[in-house]
Amino acid sequence: MKLRDQLQQGIYVIINPFVKFLIWLGLTPNAVTTIGFGLNIGVAILFIIGAEKTNQGDLSYVGWGGALILFAGVFDMLDGQVARLGKMSSKFGAFYDSVLDRYSEMFMFLGICYYLVAHHYFLSSLFAFVALIGSVMVSYTRARAEGLGVECKGGLMQRPERVVIIGLSALICGILSHYIGGDFKIYIPGLPIPIFETMTIFTFPITIMAILTNVTAISRINMTKKGMEAQEKANSSY
Repeated sequence: MKLRDQLQQGIYVIINPFVKFLIWLGLTPNAVTTIGFGLNIGVAILFIIGAEKTNQGDLSYVGWGGALILFAGVFDMLDGQVARLGKMSSKFGAFYDSVLDRYSEMFMFLGICYYLVAHHYFLSSLFAFVALIGSVMVSYTRARAEGLGVECKGGLMQRPERVVIIGLSALICGILSHYIGGDFKIYIPGLPIPIFETMTIFTFPITIMAILTNVTAISRINMTKKGMEAQEKANSSY
């Protein structure tokens, strides 16, 4: 079993009591999915409010945004477990979950991009937008490949990893800003721009994500190509 699967099973052991409580309350998987989507809209609103109400040195809203991203991410796992443990799995539920996951991600990045542009982190906002493109394409390439009958899983930066990286980096950025200051910067003599600032704790992981999500999408294109070639070869042999 892969490390990722082992971690997932460990998390399920922790959240299953809460899942059973949600089932007892009568919540359906689709209801849990909708709650998660609503929380991600809240993430966007939180970043937009932070952009409008704070200056560049106040990163408190970044920290709160990160906490809400992680909390919303829990519901991404809960809906599937509610479906499994409550024996309420359905094809439409899987479709609904996938669609709202994409909407959730787009709303989250909308808030992040708005915040970064408002506080003049223009290059970082560009990387955030590229990370959004890569995130959507990671999911789309898998869905399109499987629609053509080719299994296309694996690769870096799947949705759980993306949620954890963005949420955790934002949360750590917000917390550390209270200790080192939101406007902390490190310069190298002769360079007009800092090589590190407090906001880098949040923006650097987004930059890495912008690269790796698109690398994953491209690798899935190659994976699908090989899978389809193998199918065509198998069909021609009959």
